[in-house]
Amino acid sequence: MHIPLYYRRNPWSNTELALGWGVRALATKSREFDKLLLSSIDEALNSLGETVKQSIYFHIEKKFSVTRNEIPENLVEFQGGLEKIFGAGARFIEILIMKNLHSKIGRPLIMESEQLEFFEYVDAAKEGFLKKPHETEAVESKLA
Repeated sequence: MHIPLYYRRNPWSNTELALGWGVRALATKSREFDKLLLSSIDEALNSLGETVKQSIYFHIEKKFSVTRNEIPENLVEFQGGLEKIFGAGARFIEILIMKNLHSKIGRPLIMESEQLEFFEYVDAAKEGFLKKPHETEAVESKLA
């Protein structure tokens, strides 16, 4: 049986990768999650006002070299930027982002541990989002 392939340029080695349909679907779903994450971040920062939101994106880009669209791949740097700007108040914004994100992906935000870092919640949420519905129980246990 022939598996259809599509080609994508590998940004690290500047070579082309041949990817099957399963990988393509996963990549598409991953991009969809990233859009939902950025939308969740926008909504959380909008609660502070449009001007404040733009200022936060500006400072994170200038001081941490992370543009808005690069945030999903640079969550640790984004989290560090929020902490530099807001100190302990960054936790409030992170929780607001997570509530927005979990609402968008259809999963509740379970915060039984205050010790988990923002990027760990996002990683667990993404893993759950990318899994097939019958596989999500194991991922949800990571969030619990």
